[in-house]
Amino acid sequence: MAKPNSYLLDFKICKLTDSILNRISGDSFQTEISLVSKSDLKTVSKSQGWSFDWKYELNQIDREVYKLTIIENTEILQGLISLTVRPDHIYMFLLESAPFNIGKNKLYEGVPGNLVAFACKLSFQRGGDGFVSFESKTKLIQHYVAALGAYHFGGRLMVIDTIAAKRLVDKYFKP
Repeated sequence: MAKPNSYLLDFKICKLTDSILNRISGDSFQTEISLVSKSDLKTVSKSQGWSFDWKYELNQIDREVYKLTIIENTEILQGLISLTVRPDHIYMFLLESAPFNIGKNKLYEGVPGNLVAFACKLSFQRGGDGFVSFESKTKLIQHYVAALGAYHFGGRLMVIDTIAAKRLVDKYFKP
C-alpha cells in the first residue's frame, strides 16, 4: 500500500508554553530540536503507541524529520515533525507527540506548539518569512485559527503567516 504524499494533521494545542511543561510537577523543561537519525527511531513504532510510520518519513528525500527532546534527557523523544522546505515557506507533512504526551493523562504540555514554532523559526532562517502551511482535519480548522493564529485558505489548507510565526517563535525560542 502506497503512503500518502500529504496527511491531514490533527495535533491539539492545549496551551502555548515557554518550553514543555510537566503536568505532574509543574516544572518547565528547556528543549532542543535536532534532525532524527535511524537509530532515534528504534523505539518509534505503532507497537510502541506511535500513530505514523516515521521510518517511511525519514526515507523521503523531499522531507526533513526533526525530534524534540528535553536538553537534560536527549534519549527520550517528546515529539516528531516531518517537513519540507519550499521556496517561499515550510510545509508540515506530519507532527506527532510521543504517546505519553497525548490525551488527558499526558506527561508534558507544549510539545505540538514547540514543534510548530520550530517550523516557523526554520521558515525565517530559510527565507520563507515565517510562513508555514499544512493540511488540517476539518474538525480542527477553527482550533488552529484560535491556538496558532493560522489562516484557513479553503479546503483543508492552513497557513501561518509572518505575524503569527513571530509570535510563536518569540514564545518558544528566547533570544
